[in-house]
Amino acid sequence: MRYLILFFILLISIQLNAQTDLHQFTATTIDGKSFDFATLKGKKVLIVNTASECTLTPQFKKLQELYEEYGGDDFEIIGFPCNDFGKQDPADNEVISDFCTKKYGVTFLMMEKISIKGDTPHPIYKWLTSSEENGTLDAKVTWNFQKFMVDEDGKVVDSVSPIKSPKNNRIINWLKE
Repeated sequence: MRYLILFFILLISIQLNAQTDLHQFTATTIDGKSFDFATLKGKKVLIVNTASECTLTPQFKKLQELYEEYGGDDFEIIGFPCNDFGKQDPADNEVISDFCTKKYGVTFLMMEKISIKGDTPHPIYKWLTSSEENGTLDAKVTWNFQKFMVDEDGKVVDSVSPIKSPKNNRIINWLKE
């Protein structure tokens, strides 16, 4: 009986420590400002790990088109530059920001460059990729431009492969729901 009680206490402790939704996080924008994800309550959010020197980098154009079509009161895109995959984003935040703005006209929210792999992944990516953390799905980030769909309640609902366009049917249909 004692082991059963200890098991339930451990289980409850794990559940209390888990980040249950996106709205509990904060991060730093690419220009160094603190961003509270609680401001996104009620919006669908597409989170994408980006890279400026990848063969998939032209997806910035499609992301911006998606943002112009659906962004605003109900939808937000958030890019997280990352140099973990093929070392394809080696620049600093200022250079990355200038590149995204000048080459692709990016107006959606870009965060500071982060790490996704290794011993110290960014807390949001730890949460996005682990069902123990997010309560929904396990999804390994396989390359640059993997897309995570988060609903209005801050729950992860799906992950889309890096090679799939940001304007693929899964994402568009989800936005129209």
